[in-house]
Amino acid sequence: MSIAVLTLAALSFLFASLLVLAHRKLHVDEDPRIDAAHQMLPGTNCGACGFPGCLGLAEAMVSGSALPGKCTVMNEDEREDVAQFLGVDAGAEEKVVARLACAGGTNVARNRARYEGLESCRAATLVAGGGKACFWGCLGLGDCEVVCDLDAIYMDDHNLPVVIEDACTACGDCVDACPKDLFSLHPVSHHLWVACKNLEKGDAVLADCEVACDACGKCAVDAPAGVISMVDNLPVIDYSRNHNVRKAIERCPTGAIVWFEKDKGPVAGRAAPKVIRQRSRQSSPT
Repeated sequence: MSIAVLTLAALSFLFASLLVLAHRKLHVDEDPRIDAAHQMLPGTNCGACGFPGCLGLAEAMVSGSALPGKCTVMNEDEREDVAQFLGVDAGAEEKVVARLACAGGTNVARNRARYEGLESCRAATLVAGGGKACFWGCLGLGDCEVVCDLDAIYMDDHNLPVVIEDACTACGDCVDACPKDLFSLHPVSHHLWVACKNLEKGDAVLADCEVACDACGKCAVDAPAGVISMVDNLPVIDYSRNHNVRKAIERCPTGAIVWFEKDKGPVAGRAAPKVIRQRSRQSSPT
């Protein structure tokens, strides 16, 4: 028994000694600027900067692999404060925000059935795709609003999500939450936007949603060559080309393709009819 005890004690001492030696050999002192820079960051841990939370960005900034401009949550003055503390340029990143590919609120889009159940878009989708006549349209139950920790999304009077671009950090939570895949992340310079994902064609689609794309193709004709192409009856914008051409929206007969303005949000072209209905459209019989 004593031999076993002595053997275990000797092994414990040996392993402890090895750990001490390894610690001394491999230990790397952490730069105290990391913690200080971390405290200066907003603490949202949204991941919009491309790093795993604010600590990851702080480590990257101290190591010189990222600049404070990577954080789009801070304002310009806050980024400059971090830059001065680290002795680097603030840098700049174009702000990226979430965009919704649907404009079919309850005042312009029809429901084909009344959904009763858990107030969740994901739950409603499991019941025959939800109650909306347009299979691709927003169900308006606000899953995106619920998951947005920064309150950058609210539901308007017609149960359609509205993104507050100044508050949006492009964290992507709404992208993951939407069962209809209506959200995507885009730089704010992407002014030209298709606010529809309907894949049907012709005037019949307007019976389900007054602002749906009817695949007329006028936007593709009016835009510079190659900027807009029709794919599965829907305009697709090639943002690698010169897409800042407002002319592409002007002849859209439904307002399905819009131009984002900073203070006004999505603006439809001259040919789009005015939306005057303020109440919800009635559901068709189930």
